Amino acid sequence: MVDAVVSFALNRLTDFLIQEAAFLGRVRKEVQWLIDELGWMQCYIASAEEKQADDPIVRKRLNDITKIAYDTEDVIDKFILQVHDGNIPPTRCFPSMSSCVKCRKKVNLHDIGKDIEELKIRINDLPRVRELYQLESSRIKGEGSSSNSLARLRELRRTTSFSVEKKVVGHDDGTTSLLAKLLDLDRRRFVVSIYGMGGLGKTTLAGKLYHHLEVKRKFNCRAWVCVSQDYNTHDLLLRIISSFGFTTKTTKELKRMNEEGLERYLHGSLQGRSYLLVVDDIWKKEAWLSFKRAFPDCNNGSRVIITTRSQEVAEDSDQRTFVHKLRFLTFDESWQLFCEKAFGNPNANSVEEQLKTLGMEMVQKCRGLPLAVIVLGGLLSNKTQQAKWKAVRDHIWQNLKKDSIHIPNLFVLSFNDLNYQLKLSFLYLSLFPEDFEIKVNQLIQLWVAEGFVQQEENRNMEDLAKDNFHELINRSLIQIGKISWGRVSIFRVHDLLRELAIEKARELNFLHIYDQMKHSTGNSSVISSCRREALYFKTENCLWRQQLNPSLRSLLFFDPYGYQPSEIYIWMKTTQTVAEFRFIRVLKLDHFITNGTLSEEIGNLIHLKYLGLRESYIRHVPRSITNLQRLQILDLYTSNTDTEISNEISTLQELRHLFGRFVGNFEIDSLTKLQSVKYVYCESWIRINTEKLSNLRELWIFGWRMETKREFCFDSIAKLKRLKQLVVLLDRNDCFASLQPLALCSNLIDLRLYGKIEKLPENIHNVLPNLECLFLEDSYLEDDPMPLLEKLHSLMILNLGTRFYSGTNLFCSAHGFHRLEILRLDDRDGLKEWQVEEGAMPRLRGLSIPKNYKLRIPKRFKSIPPPAECEFECKFEKYYRGATMYV
Repeated sequence: MVDAVVSFALNRLTDFLIQEAAFLGRVRKEVQWLIDELGWMQCYIASAEEKQADDPIVRKRLNDITKIAYDTEDVIDKFILQVHDGNIPPTRCFPSMSSCVKCRKKVNLHDIGKDIEELKIRINDLPRVRELYQLESSRIKGEGSSSNSLARLRELRRTTSFSVEKKVVGHDDGTTSLLAKLLDLDRRRFVVSIYGMGGLGKTTLAGKLYHHLEVKRKFNCRAWVCVSQDYNTHDLLLRIISSFGFTTKTTKELKRMNEEGLERYLHGSLQGRSYLLVVDDIWKKEAWLSFKRAFPDCNNGSRVIITTRSQEVAEDSDQRTFVHKLRFLTFDESWQLFCEKAFGNPNANSVEEQLKTLGMEMVQKCRGLPLAVIVLGGLLSNKTQQAKWKAVRDHIWQNLKKDSIHIPNLFVLSFNDLNYQLKLSFLYLSLFPEDFEIKVNQLIQLWVAEGFVQQEENRNMEDLAKDNFHELINRSLIQIGKISWGRVSIFRVHDLLRELAIEKARELNFLHIYDQMKHSTGNSSVISSCRREALYFKTENCLWRQQLNPSLRSLLFFDPYGYQPSEIYIWMKTTQTVAEFRFIRVLKLDHFITNGTLSEEIGNLIHLKYLGLRESYIRHVPRSITNLQRLQILDLYTSNTDTEISNEISTLQELRHLFGRFVGNFEIDSLTKLQSVKYVYCESWIRINTEKLSNLRELWIFGWRMETKREFCFDSIAKLKRLKQLVVLLDRNDCFASLQPLALCSNLIDLRLYGKIEKLPENIHNVLPNLECLFLEDSYLEDDPMPLLEKLHSLMILNLGTRFYSGTNLFCSAHGFHRLEILRLDDRDGLKEWQVEEGAMPRLRGLSIPKNYKLRIPKRFKSIPPPAECEFECKFEKYYRGATMYV
């Protein structure tokens, strides 16, 4: 964990040196020395982190290094503040003043030199203190040199075929489908991959299949091997041979053989046999590939079962793979499993009602994670007093962690396997409240503002952040909540993983959570120096602690209890208080300002990169906002309030995302880094010179505010070469001009139009060659649109809303819509018949048609289930034309 903090500080310091090299002068060598020392610390941390659980000396040393890394970041931010206080307008992330003589007089390099000298003394003191107190780690003294906590954990995790639980509750559906794959008539060898979050029961399910009577009958020989993170191919081959029970060579002979020899022996022994191999707990696909060649495809129905936490490993382990994602248990399955463990039978009919109620409440908290349910049931199995059950319920995760070594370590191996950016990114998720639905786009923007994503050449930071997000999904550390237009839009973190992440984050002084409902606790000195704070409120008159935190970098307000308190913003209304928060980079105050006033003091927070004021009714933005030269995200969106923003917004050159309902002179022409604008009225949009908005990727436009009939022209859109998503919502009286100009937007993949369209272009497949998602509503097309839309070769999601077509019949040809997966037809009044030739829409997996719809559809489509509503969800707040829209 410490490596993440040090790596983050090292990257900031390196960027600082590069951008300020000319100006730092004599201090430059001191900064470089500090960079070198942090680099050496990284090398030490790599070998020390695994030892800290067993060694208090190592733990103390890592704690000292963490403080040094944090203080290094403070030195950088203090320098930037000093530049700003000299009335020097910064122009970049680290404002270079090398060409300004006046700046050199105002910025005193002595201060930064003095701060670095103090850090230097502390760094040099690390070995001196160890020598002074004759401190040596236990491993140096020779104590416990053969093992440590992680090594013991890995040994405890090693499974065998005889140790797995054969009686499995739940997953009957998965067992049936997997068993069918193992027993089917396909004679080629293939891999069955089972993946999912740690504790879901992957090993248990594999064991159930391994010991199934029909499986034993089919396969001549079976073997089980546990791989884990630190594997040795030679050792794995020996254990596989032993598990198969091959005895033509002695153990001594086998141990003397090299890897190639073992592979040849195993390959020869398996020739002509129908075998089953279970490879449990694979972390890297290279592990299976390292000994895969020892398993011949004898064309006799042999199978390999792989269990892993990684989706990538599951999908890419072999050319012929059947992938099964293990789901969480339903509540009924969880309750049955709990009763088995707590009461010794699958029901609780004889249990007193109070205990049953408490048990159900706790099982619900486990959120379908079998390991948590099993440990909970075992913990309560010898407790019969209601008071003891209540004590467990009130501190459920703490009790489970104490009762099982597997619970606290459920997350350790996955976490340690992450790089430093992913570690910081995952720990950050613990700031969000329990059971919170986290919006992916907002999280991506927060990660970028926090600095968790490093710029790469020719790569957008938001894209890199999305890669990190999908990597966390791949590693089964987060749960997908909703999919919108083919992309994950909302996700959750399991409560248990969140609790474990909070514990890790607090060890690093990474965050503090003030939960009024739970009476936040913690060491006051630690809280007053933590880097990030989340505040959860339950009443309007919430009293936040009076203690201020000058080290705070992020402050996020949440309302998990649904009260939406007012006047929380009062803390920022005095200059003295603002001065205490001048290092802050992220300020999320969604829903927490009800008076619609944004104080001029906001301009003093010059480090600010993310300002979230959603649903805060801000009508006017103060001119002091121009001081926020590092601002990347400005969210002013309120569902029923228009915002007029001053012309000075054009000075915010770092701005990447701008959200609100913007009216008036919207001067964003010069914001070349702008990527998202949601929303702007047509009157304001047509005044903008869009040629300079070369990086704009998402644009949402409202119709005309005046009630005169107008036409929306796409000529200005055509200049946005990198645009990927375009949403335009017009009034029913308005209409769209020709879509032909969109041909210049070759990157457009998501188009949603609400308004009348006279006619679709005949060459629409050339106009929109890369379009993946299309929404049409109120378009009143006179001609059947299907013959043209079916030529969109990349189209995967088609949402045809109400009044999209004024005709009665639709026709799809045999070769149309060859990539379409999701289709929604919602024109409930006019349509009568839908003709689809055989071969059309071969990949269709979701079809939505309103209930009581009289439209005649082909028989083969009647069995296609409706997709989840969220798959083509496009929410707008219900205030405009009765539609729903959401940023």
